Amino acid sequence: MATIKDVAKLAGVSFKTVSRVINRELSVGEELRERVWMAIKELDYQPNISARQLRGGASFIAFIYDNPNSHYVIDMQHGILSECCEQGFELLIHPVHASGGAVAEKLERLVRTSHIAGLVLTPPFSESSELIAALVRQNVHFVRILSASAAPDDLGPCVFVDDFQAAFDITEFLLGLGHRHIAFLGGDMAHRSSVERLNGYKVALEQHHIPADEQLVLEGQYSFDSGAERTHKLLQSHKPPSAIFASNDEIAAGALFAARIERVDVPRALSIVGFEDSPFSRQSWPKLTTAHQPNAAIAGQATRLLIEDIRRQRRDCTDEAVQRNTGFSPKLIVRDSTCAVIP
Repeated sequence: MATIKDVAKLAGVSFKTVSRVINRELSVGEELRERVWMAIKELDYQPNISARQLRGGASFIAFIYDNPNSHYVIDMQHGILSECCEQGFELLIHPVHASGGAVAEKLERLVRTSHIAGLVLTPPFSESSELIAALVRQNVHFVRILSASAAPDDLGPCVFVDDFQAAFDITEFLLGLGHRHIAFLGGDMAHRSSVERLNGYKVALEQHHIPADEQLVLEGQYSFDSGAERTHKLLQSHKPPSAIFASNDEIAAGALFAARIERVDVPRALSIVGFEDSPFSRQSWPKLTTAHQPNAAIAGQATRLLIEDIRRQRRDCTDEAVQRNTGFSPKLIVRDSTCAVIP
């Protein structure tokens, strides 16, 4: 089998340069990098991942999550894995129960025993100031994906999703169709995204001088059953809403189901909007108006920022200017589940 020294000899470079190329370090020039990769291909050289780990160059990225939405988790996995393959890292998928306690200790142990280079954190972990402080104290690399309009601090790279603006735009869209009695079906309020989407909904109503009716704001879970149950309750009330803004597509699909059971025509008698643009939004009938949230792209960008941060510290380039934060704003997609108010 070819060794790293064989590659170095064929490429006419030092074995340290070959190592830098394999690790995708930016300090190697384009001409040298191309020469090394040609030698690697010609010799069919396979880097020894175990040896790299023992030398302190951990090559695993861990995806940490606690989210019942399988579509969200799968999209995140695809985005992270794609970037890991591109950058020469491996992916470890590690679900953790946020309510289980001692989360910081569990993650610190995972990093230490599994040769993890860094963590991709999604809500609710990315929103825990206690957990972030513990990871900083332990010098653990991480990137946060969270709901915000800007990075909350400079403790580590961050990808933020502007749920507030997206929810504001959805509510504005429904108001533009003539709806004034708009219900809001929230998700788990322990997630910052639920709070931001509710705030966007309320601010849009306020700007149109429409008081938020607390009878139309129903908290619940990010699930089909939760959406169906709450919609059934709304449709049985003395003044049913003309539109429902559901905090995700799974809730919205449950709302569609409840409307069908109650023989309420969607969208002529009831407009329904979801959030995320998951398969639920395209597989339902009618297809859901929703906000497209590019989860795979968000995860890929988060992984890219994390790996850049890891390599920057390995080179001891503490004053090097690098991109630390990126923002995404979900965009409205209009489909068949909404229409203008019919007199």
